Amino acid sequence: MDRKNELKELIIKSLELDGVTPDDIKDDEALFGEGLGLDSIDALELGMALKREYNISMDSDKEDNKKYFYSVETLSQYIEDKLNGK
Repeated sequence: MDRKNELKELIIKSLELDGVTPDDIKDDEALFGEGLGLDSIDALELGMALKREYNISMDSDKEDNKKYFYSVETLSQYIEDKLNGK
């Protein structure tokens, strides 16, 4: 399974998104607001899931986190960068 699909599964599982499948989540669609419709509580839950799954922590800079959490595409790239020591 590629990182994006793995991430979609993690989002669905950790946020208990009943009735949502990985195919429902577009790689470049916004995760928050108009896109998937996640909120700030979901962001915290997702951040904890990322910590458990990949042993990575989000930066304390809120603007950077907004950029990373924008879509599956941006979040996947962030995870790859972190896992590769960037």
